[in-house]
Order: sequence, then structure tokens, then C-alpha cells
Amino acid sequence: MVNNRDAVYLFIGQDNVSKNARLTKIKQDFLPVGLENFNLDTLYARELNLKTLQEKILALPTKAKKRIIIIKEADSLKPEIKKFVLSYCNKPASTIILILEIERSDPRDDFISGLTRYASIFRFREDPRLDTFVLARQINLRRPDNALKVLSQLLKEGEKPERILGGLRYTFEKDALSPLETRKRLKALIGCDIEIKTGKLRPDFALEKLVVILCSLSKAAR
Repeated sequence: MVNNRDAVYLFIGQDNVSKNARLTKIKQDFLPVGLENFNLDTLYARELNLKTLQEKILALPTKAKKRIIIIKEADSLKPEIKKFVLSYCNKPASTIILILEIERSDPRDDFISGLTRYASIFRFREDPRLDTFVLARQINLRRPDNALKVLSQLLKEGEKPERILGGLRYTFEKDALSPLETRKRLKALIGCDIEIKTGKLRPDFALEKLVVILCSLSKAAR
């Protein structure tokens, strides 16, 4: 019987140097020298379809006992693939080592929680979880590039546009700003909300536009 935790690994974190070092150790343990490329598949969750994954799992090793399949950004897998992966992890193939990589763990995510029941877990450095307070801080500092990166990560993690707008409104109302600047910021927030609700702009575009406007209005924090 295959030991699930020897066949499925979950890498959590953003320290790519440490992750690559761990991956190198696994390859050295299981793949013959010179045949690594024949027995290693690196797949990207956003581009992956179920048929491709199933074909990779069914492929036999080349002059080796194992093949390694890496799925990057595994938390972005399509729902049908997540369901398949959880079922597979319950009874993994004896010839496959499946490595799933995610940047952050979320205890509310049923897929990640399911994986932790089967996988050997390796935790690497995780950046602090971002929120609208971090976004507002970058806006206050007039750092549109950083603010847009924070916004992009929030949307990637599934944060709803209305929650982002609500969080910014709460933060700005608590900031020690002049009445004029507070009104300008709230006017920009309302304008963004209208653009989203009327379909004038896609939510991500409307929020990006808002961040740039707010950065131009904001005064650097003292």
C-alpha cells in the first residue's frame, strides 16, 4: 500500500530559494541522474485542464521507479480538478510523487484543508496576509506601484470589491485628514462603486483606477 504522505507533498510559502532546495532533495532521492527531465512535469494551475493532469498521472516513469508532478499555484485549480486531486490523494499512484505549491494557507479553504489530511507538509516563509489597511497605507504613502500590487493580491485571494471599498472607506474616515481631503477620497470611492455597479468598468479596472486617483490625492503619512 502506498503511504499517502510519501506520495503527496504540499509546499506552503513564498520562499522560492528554500522551496527549490527542498525540491532538489526530493529529485535527488527519487530520480536517476541524467533522467530528471524525462520524469518531471511542472504544471501551472491556471492553465491546467483535467485531461492533461490525468494523462500525466498515468504516464510511466522512464528508467526510474518514480515520476514527479509539480502543480504551481494549486489553490487556483478549477473546481473539478480540485475534486479530482482530493480523490486521487486518498489513493495515490505508486509511481507518482505529486507536489502541490501554494503561497498562503487559508484554514477556510476546504481544498487546502483536505490536502493537509493526506500530504507531507513543508512550510516556508509566508509574507503577512494583506488587507485593506495595508492598501490604504500604501495609498497614504503615495506609492501607486505598491498599492496596485497589494490590490492585485487581494483580488487574487478572492477579496470582494465591495469589501475593499468598505475597508478603504472605514480607514479613510478614521484617518486624521482635513475635511476637504476626506470628501475628495469619499467622492472617489463613490465614483468607483458606481462604475462597478453600472458595469461601466470591470471591477478590477475600476479599483485600479481608484488606487491611482487616491494616490494622487493622498499626502504622505507623517
